[in-house]
Amino acid sequence: MNTETIDNIKMIAETAREFADKNIRPNIMEWDESQTFPKDLFHQLGEMGFMGIVVPEQYGGSGLGYHEYVTILDEISQVDPSIGLSVAAHNSLCTNHIYEFGNEEQRNKWLPQLASGKVIGAWGLTEHNTGSDSGGMSTTAVKDGDDWIINGAKNFITHAISGDIAVVMTRTGEIGAKNNSTAFVLEKGMPGFTSGKKENKLGMRASETAELIFDSVRVPDSHRLGEVGEGFKQAMKILDGGRISIAALSLGTARGAYKAALKYAKERHQFGKAIAEFQAINFMLADMATEIDAAELLIQRASTLKNAKQKMTKEGAMAKLYASEACVRISNNAVQIFGGYGYTKDFPAEKFYRDSKLCTIGEGTSEIQRMVIGRDITK
Repeated sequence: MNTETIDNIKMIAETAREFADKNIRPNIMEWDESQTFPKDLFHQLGEMGFMGIVVPEQYGGSGLGYHEYVTILDEISQVDPSIGLSVAAHNSLCTNHIYEFGNEEQRNKWLPQLASGKVIGAWGLTEHNTGSDSGGMSTTAVKDGDDWIINGAKNFITHAISGDIAVVMTRTGEIGAKNNSTAFVLEKGMPGFTSGKKENKLGMRASETAELIFDSVRVPDSHRLGEVGEGFKQAMKILDGGRISIAALSLGTARGAYKAALKYAKERHQFGKAIAEFQAINFMLADMATEIDAAELLIQRASTLKNAKQKMTKEGAMAKLYASEACVRISNNAVQIFGGYGYTKDFPAEKFYRDSKLCTIGEGTSEIQRMVIGRDITK
């Protein structure tokens, strides 16, 4: 990166940090305990330009690149990973899918609303019986004149209740057939389009997760993204960028846990000295710091390729795999450093620990990332 880009990223980081300290930090445990999705906060994030980060300015976005995007997610997630998760899902899934595969009319219709934060986006791929096996999805779209009739349900969907617009993958061919999936944009208020059960989660509790339900929803063909049968291919390309998002979320979560543990280790004294001076704790902190830097370098490599519009499937999967698993290790060690206090809600370590596990599951489990990497390096 050149000097101008580095300076710009530093300025963006400071802006995101100040916003998170002022508007997110005071509410962390209240939102977590009540599982409140703070929709008004996302309108504010939109005003900051954080809800359309990589969307070009001509569509109302900030027109930034993936290095800036990662920086914003990192800073927000250091304060509250659940807010970082929702920012990531809105930007990289729903909004980016419309930008990448929508036509000009569709982009102009939906992107300015999404980038402003006045409209919250959802993205529906996962179903109850088809997680990684999305080729066998049950949600169907059947052509009816100039419209499509969609039936089925999606689960584990971020913003399923509070979202205003959802990009939904449907099956338009036979189960197991090639090119059997098509993507559509659905708007809340369409008859038959509702939300269902809200999940009661271990962590990321301020990021809403629930079902999307489709009961004979009539959708105009003008809401179809790309050609019939291209939905699965589109989804896989979106997930390439989504892996950078979850890697950045992991990085911020890990960094937040590490900073809290380092601060505590310097302040906590036993046997006449700070526990950070004991080799066991000191080595633990050293490993945490090293893993954070390694994760950041993998993420920056994937981001550079993404900005250059080069293939980065393997690099994105590597970044997501390493950063997410490092995040769990670092958050676990943070609780250990805090000792008994790390097991209480009076200190931040326990929440980082609870939030961290989602990072190894969301947008492709660690096992799926290894499969993606393995296929790439052996083909």
